[in-house]
Amino acid sequence: MKGPQLALVLSGVLLNAIAQLLLKAGAGSLTGLELRAGNALAIAGRLVNAPIIAGLGCYALSVVFWILALARVEVSVAYPMLSLGYVVNALAAWWLFDENLSGTRIAGIGVILIGVWLVARSSGGT
Repeated sequence: MKGPQLALVLSGVLLNAIAQLLLKAGAGSLTGLELRAGNALAIAGRLVNAPIIAGLGCYALSVVFWILALARVEVSVAYPMLSLGYVVNALAAWWLFDENLSGTRIAGIGVILIGVWLVARSSGGT
């Protein structure tokens, strides 16, 4: 995979990961709100907040980058690269939201990184 192709793929992946983090931040407005039909309007109202709107915007932009990437990269190479989003989100959630990053999760991240490296390497004809 060449530099511009990799940049498109990674841009799509990072925008998707940022979108998830923004949605998580915006979802905090729903904490403590009981999920029942009588609360539908309250839930809908709380879903309209800056982090969620920004997250949805990042999703939309990530789709644009992703389509551009798919026009240039084999889907069998590009799609596994989405796994990098798991790595970014696990590390960012640990840093931003104080989520647990256990040894098992770190090992899983290592497996993902090895897998992505192998797939990316295979696209060069190796």
